[in-house]
Amino acid sequence: MKHRGRHRRRRRGRVLRATLAGTALSLTAAATLISASQATVTDAPGALKPIAASAEDGQLSVAEQRVPERWLDRLASRMGRPVGVGAVLRGADHSLRTAADCSTAEKHTLPIEPAATRAYCFGDTDTRGWRPGAVTTSGDADDDGRWGADRVILSGWTRGGGEGGSMDGPAPERGLAKVAFVDANDLGRLRYTWALLAVPVDGGRDYRGLVSSLSGMVWYQDKLLVTTREGDRSALYVYDMDRIQRATVDSDAVGRVRGGWAAHGSRYVLPAVASYALPGDDAPRPASVSLDRSTAPDSLVASEWVPADGDRRTRLWRYALSRDPARSGLLATGSSGHADPVDAYETKTTDVRGVLSYRSGWYLNRAAGSAEGHGTLWRQDLGGARATECAADETRHCWSGGSGSLSYWEETGEVWSQSGRMLFALPLASVDRALG
Repeated sequence: MKHRGRHRRRRRGRVLRATLAGTALSLTAAATLISASQATVTDAPGALKPIAASAEDGQLSVAEQRVPERWLDRLASRMGRPVGVGAVLRGADHSLRTAADCSTAEKHTLPIEPAATRAYCFGDTDTRGWRPGAVTTSGDADDDGRWGADRVILSGWTRGGGEGGSMDGPAPERGLAKVAFVDANDLGRLRYTWALLAVPVDGGRDYRGLVSSLSGMVWYQDKLLVTTREGDRSALYVYDMDRIQRATVDSDAVGRVRGGWAAHGSRYVLPAVASYALPGDDAPRPASVSLDRSTAPDSLVASEWVPADGDRRTRLWRYALSRDPARSGLLATGSSGHADPVDAYETKTTDVRGVLSYRSGWYLNRAAGSAEGHGTLWRQDLGGARATECAADETRHCWSGGSGSLSYWEETGEVWSQSGRMLFALPLASVDRALG
């Protein structure tokens, strides 16, 4: 499937937004009361501080590297014709449970205020030993919120690191990375199946698994961009949604095996088509990314991870996305093949696990200070900072406990995120109201 264009009527979106306003879930009661240890109000980080990209000595610039087309064609000729997203959804073989069927422990990770209006939980059999990560949707892929006729949510997971997610920051993983393709056409009955993220090797005669945690992910047009800790200089890997391959052997192995192709139990494989390399080992590494449709052109925003006890500020920046039809879904690059940031900022907020930029505001998801605690959601701009507050005790620790990435579905006005095994959404308008 080719990208379907940007300029469409949004009648479906208006209808869905009206539905959301009248059908919010009563999930607040499921959240556990905040512990006394969280009662201390975090110092406000203040306003964002603009920084010149040139002042970073080119450290925010990334170099685009393409996987040779002949490698990808050779792999497809051996594995079989690639399938589309629609075919993957039709093969969905797992179901997400609705909030009513999720355990109290699972729902404890949900935001307290504002409350989620949609919430689902993954099963434990196919996620045990996997760490939840980033979320993106067909609302990122196309501005009418659909890919073809389908509404889709992508949920990224990494093998290892604990079931509920580590309290440590993003770190290299020894496991694999997979993505749940969730059929969201019926929001009362979500079904999904898995695709393993892979990297072609041996000239396209085989592939290996991507060895990285998925802390950030954006599906834009026909490309999926994911953050990576693989190697010393890798920043982002790129996958083509028109190059999804079927795995033919159900095995824990990865790649070519006797009798066909395996993907560690996943039914599908996504081979990488490109990557973006950092200029040096000490360059800022994107730990979270999201799409901003409020800029012209659309842009990919990124944040790095700085620990709570770090001695420097966190950097935020954005790359313009290409308008060239021949480069659909890729970053805008110059003649040298480098993508340079179009603006950059510093913030005093540390331990940022999710970043979202929309219009003049930057929304930063700060992790909880303990495994059982809740995080803080800040909105910052050049004028200052505000955080959502919990009505019960006026603390700011009322965001999700697992602190995942943030993805804004503009057509519906919803922000999607993931915390532990819980996948949830709530209107961005409710976040702004909670911010005051």
